[in-house]
Amino acid sequence: MGKHVVIGAGSIGTNVARLLAERGQRVRIVTRSGSGPKHRLIDRVAADASDPSRLTELSRGAEVIYHCANPPSYTMWERLLPPLQTAAIAAAEANDAVLALTGSLYAYGPQPGGRMNEHTPMAAVGHKGRLRRRMWEQALAADIRTVEVRGSDFIGKGANGVYSLLIEPALKKGSAAWIPGHLDMPHTFTFNGDMAQALITLASEERAWGRPWHVPSPPAVTIRELARRYVVAAERPPIKLIQIPRFVMRTAGLIVPIAREMAEMDYQWYAPFHMDATETADTFRLTATDLDTAVRNEVS
Repeated sequence: MGKHVVIGAGSIGTNVARLLAERGQRVRIVTRSGSGPKHRLIDRVAADASDPSRLTELSRGAEVIYHCANPPSYTMWERLLPPLQTAAIAAAEANDAVLALTGSLYAYGPQPGGRMNEHTPMAAVGHKGRLRRRMWEQALAADIRTVEVRGSDFIGKGANGVYSLLIEPALKKGSAAWIPGHLDMPHTFTFNGDMAQALITLASEERAWGRPWHVPSPPAVTIRELARRYVVAAERPPIKLIQIPRFVMRTAGLIVPIAREMAEMDYQWYAPFHMDATETADTFRLTATDLDTAVRNEVS
């Protein structure tokens, strides 16, 4: 097998596998369904990656394990993420492989001015943020070489985010887009291709191990501005954006589980949300993909 094992075939796992294969590296991608990008250097395996024994077996000979799996719904996080993390750590330890983790900004929780850099303390108050913190601390406590690469909300082809969930359906129907967040608050968005590049680069750098890093990302923009750029890239007529009052999701959350999970994270969308990746960029000479390039990639 190859020297790289990728867990998950979402937009991040797919990008990681493709980038490695394009560079002539053999890759094994592990998912429950056996899905993933098709390439002569990519071996797609159907398996339960939360089974430590099975994942350890599939990772024999691997130099790097990239943990890119993420449940499709917030409501599944507490049940599915811990076993995946435990199995990934066990496989990395058994095979003396580097474990590269796809992280988020959730562990920080709300921060003054909405600004976060690589040294911001993990002060999450919501259960999903606390879970992310525990998972990173678990990896650090294990006898492995590991790095966590943190990005903000993803954009780019295949990303599960603002465009695919809110903007694209409205563009296709020619209808208004209902937005559960402030339309004019600056927010950092991360190109999923840049996340994949950062994971590969930092996994290979000994000086990166043992701490978190941020993915260089374009300057923060408002949802209104981001939507305008999607409209231009898609060559569609402008659409109306309607801001859903904040209390609506919180009220719905009293009886609808997914609304409750979304409301827990709404601080990201009703105040400025800036991710600083200066240290990562300067240390590893990584740069962010231009926002319009990322937008065109997702729309195409």
